[in-house]
Amino acid sequence: MPGKLNPDLNYKNLTDEELILEFQKEDVNAFNEIVYRYKDRIINFLYRYTSSREESEDIAQEAFLRLYKSKHLYREIGKFSTWFYTIAINLAKTHLRHKKNYRTISINNYDENEEKDYELTANVIAPDESANASNENYYIQKAINALNVKFKEVVILRDIQELDYEEISKITKLPLGTVKSRINRGRECLKEMLEQIYKPKQI
Repeated sequence: MPGKLNPDLNYKNLTDEELILEFQKEDVNAFNEIVYRYKDRIINFLYRYTSSREESEDIAQEAFLRLYKSKHLYREIGKFSTWFYTIAINLAKTHLRHKKNYRTISINNYDENEEKDYELTANVIAPDESANASNENYYIQKAINALNVKFKEVVILRDIQELDYEEISKITKLPLGTVKSRINRGRECLKEMLEQIYKPKQI
């Protein structure tokens, strides 16, 4: 059965929150506008989180399907983006937990009994790809992949998705101070790793 349409609405001018409220009334045009606004953002976020274009597209599709089926769970008291990013990040975490054969080589300089801040996957800098991997973005993504997940998610949300600290706090369900400290530590870890693995050619 087709959803209801409202010919009097200019969907481009509606806020995200107004769109999801219209979609809760079964207006499929409102859903289509949400997909248009968020598809690239969510796929980019998930790509940074999983480092796989195929996996990011699959998880994004699942996130929009979850949104479609669970639209009535959204409540007007919060931002739509916070609610939707929470869906996407939870799906990504579940996906990564189920991935197998994930081998790592630790480059952690701290006590072995302490929680690792970051670790490099076994194929971060493979000898046969090093010569061809001179693109800076390649190394940045590899460094992001190697971050401890507690730093990875907040760094991506802040520095790539450009969400504010308060929204990240709500998405991750972490105190604001914890969010800020993890972002700072995550940035430090990225800087340390990039100094080790990325050495641009001297001109």
